[in-house]
Amino acid sequence: MLNHVETVLGKGKPTSRGNYAFECPFCHHEKPKLEINFSPNKHQHNPWHCWVCDTRGKTLYTLFKKAKINPKYISALKPLIPKVYGGLDEPEIQPQHIVKLPDEFKELRSITRTDIKGRRALHYLQQRGLSKADILKYNIGYADGGNYDNHVIIPSYDSNFNLNYFIARSLDKNAWQKYKNPPVDRNIIMFESFINWDVPVTLCEGVFDAIAIKRNAIPILGKNISPVLLGKLLNHTTQIYIALDKDASKQAFKYAKQFMDEGKKVYFVRLPEKDPSDMGFTQYTNLVQNLNHLTFSDLLEQKLSFI
Repeated sequence: MLNHVETVLGKGKPTSRGNYAFECPFCHHEKPKLEINFSPNKHQHNPWHCWVCDTRGKTLYTLFKKAKINPKYISALKPLIPKVYGGLDEPEIQPQHIVKLPDEFKELRSITRTDIKGRRALHYLQQRGLSKADILKYNIGYADGGNYDNHVIIPSYDSNFNLNYFIARSLDKNAWQKYKNPPVDRNIIMFESFINWDVPVTLCEGVFDAIAIKRNAIPILGKNISPVLLGKLLNHTTQIYIALDKDASKQAFKYAKQFMDEGKKVYFVRLPEKDPSDMGFTQYTNLVQNLNHLTFSDLLEQKLSFI
């Protein structure tokens, strides 16, 4: 079994109690931080866990599937762990979805005076504080019909300028579901094509926050950092600004400690009642201009405030 896993993940490093450590296929930390237990427990499982990005699971099957390993290697697990994977109940390997823009997507740069949907989308974005330059930079458009009708579409591209995700925001302020996003893996780096890892990076919650901040900002689309983004931050940048909403403070300080443990300079942006998208570029920039980086005393003080 070990030989098969090493074929997929590379040479493992023995640790203790039947465990081996490997390079994590999710966060790609420079050190072997993914630990697998090769001594099955009473349920015949082989628990695994990455100590950096906290991705974990109970079986090698789930590890291989989450890491999108070639299906032939997943099938080869069956004879190696017959008690778990034998018989007719072996889970079916689902095909991966490929992200693509809706067929009805139209760029806002090319709308006409008679394009009512396009002009409504443009008005919505301008009300959110976006300029024409922002709309062109991010290739923002809208959907003219289909599943994403009445939504503005904000694409994201990876470092090779390939589409890796998009956000669809409803134009209806009373919509019960403001965002309708594609059914694809969110283990991506949003707006990666615009990121320079050699200068400070800012983490924020939503795409409109990142557009308002303008400079090297990555929306994490919530409160949790994706494994691939976490690995990139740990391995490729030295200064990180965290600009999350107040309700995400506890999570933000957890990540701050993790970054500081790895030798990063971390700046915690204490946002007022407004998000960066509501504040705008100038007000946000004035807020962060004279920030000092966090110390471990700051973290301890904040931790006590959560008790």
